[in-house]
Amino acid sequence: MLRLYDTRTRQVEPIVPAGAGALRVYACGPTVYRFAHVGNLRSYLLPDLMRRVLERHRIRTVVCQNITDVGHLVDDDQIDPAGEDKVLQQARREGRSAMDIARFYEDAFRRDTAALNMRPPEYTPRASESIDLMIDLIAKLIDLGHAYQVDDGSVFFAAESFPSYGEISGNRLDALRPGHRVAGVDPRKRFHADWALWKGSDRELTWDAPWGRGFPGWHTECSAMSLRFLGERIDVHTGGKDLRFPHHEDERAQSDAAAGHEVVRHWVHGEHLLFDGRKMAKSTGNVVLLPDVAEAGLDPLAVRLALLEHRYRQQMNLTWDTLRAADRTLRRWRRRVAEWAESPSRPMSAPHAERAMAAFDDDLDTPAALRVLRELERDEQVAPGSRFETFLHLDQVLGLDLAAEVGRAPAAVPLPAGAAELLEARAKAREARDWPAADRLRDELAALGVAVADTPQGQTWS
Repeated sequence: MLRLYDTRTRQVEPIVPAGAGALRVYACGPTVYRFAHVGNLRSYLLPDLMRRVLERHRIRTVVCQNITDVGHLVDDDQIDPAGEDKVLQQARREGRSAMDIARFYEDAFRRDTAALNMRPPEYTPRASESIDLMIDLIAKLIDLGHAYQVDDGSVFFAAESFPSYGEISGNRLDALRPGHRVAGVDPRKRFHADWALWKGSDRELTWDAPWGRGFPGWHTECSAMSLRFLGERIDVHTGGKDLRFPHHEDERAQSDAAAGHEVVRHWVHGEHLLFDGRKMAKSTGNVVLLPDVAEAGLDPLAVRLALLEHRYRQQMNLTWDTLRAADRTLRRWRRRVAEWAESPSRPMSAPHAERAMAAFDDDLDTPAALRVLRELERDEQVAPGSRFETFLHLDQVLGLDLAAEVGRAPAAVPLPAGAAELLEARAKAREARDWPAADRLRDELAALGVAVADTPQGQTWS
């Protein structure tokens, strides 16, 4: 069975459904105010891989991934009712409405994930369309004594009412200093580590609530939507490592306080991705988008393959060189699979398939699985038809479209500069039976990457 590292328990644990039904997964989704870069997209590969591995074990998976299109402040640490929403800020920059901005970048995100062969989640609720769910959750937390209202219409979660706070990140309440995230302490709070569930405000993108007009806190959204679409028993919650604190700590406290029990069984986090040794940022000029990869002449799935070369919880450094290498490997594997498809069918190589699947099960050890494929590619003792079946079987998890060239006519490849003249000269040398010259010209062609073969009908090249 699949085993994953649980951030809260600090150990690798088996992943099985809590009941007889489907395994339920909640994945923190994008804030749709800009294009997702390849580092962002790495986080969304995690639930896709989980789903594909679980399907190999005949376990149905239901995934909910939210769309944050409201409530995410430029600085989420600031409990500032006048704080600017990221969507609103981008709308002002581009001279468009907030919802136009949100839908534009949401569509771009869906195109990117489709290009990376990530299967769409069963549920993709938008925060802006789930305000009633958040209001109901906040009202319940107030009734249970876990939240309190202040004079300006804001509502705060009472952190001290949830004693096990900090089990995910290790940031316990008794160790958090006042002003641990911002200078000073908000005088509206009863305890310095409390956070806003609702922020009273009359700016754009606000709604009426029993305690006043305002907008939801970022953490409120995920609790409300996960409880609504997956219920009070969620098997796995995924996200990037940076979300452990405060987002997932706050979300866990809200959900568990409302349900009266532990809602999420396993918290699984992916590591950061660097590009050219640095965190992606506009200031450093190393932000790489998926369309940038395509414009460079690389297959977008080369990004997926490059990401699979590292385990999901291992920090990785991506470069253009690694992307180009992944693209070459991807194209070579597709050619080999197309070649093997022409051979008689044979059962897949069970030893190779079993080793690769064992690697997938072992905390998604995708680098080990890829090593098995490389070994199989070179193993001439395994019949071509068997290699074909094995590659396609494992590609159901890898998602690299390795059968893309099966049945497709070979593309016409232009000769390198000067090769046509050398081929003509060699043909004349053969007619004159000048074999030393023909051999010398064959070597010159080989140096250009052109392989020449002599047949009864004359010379051929590839």
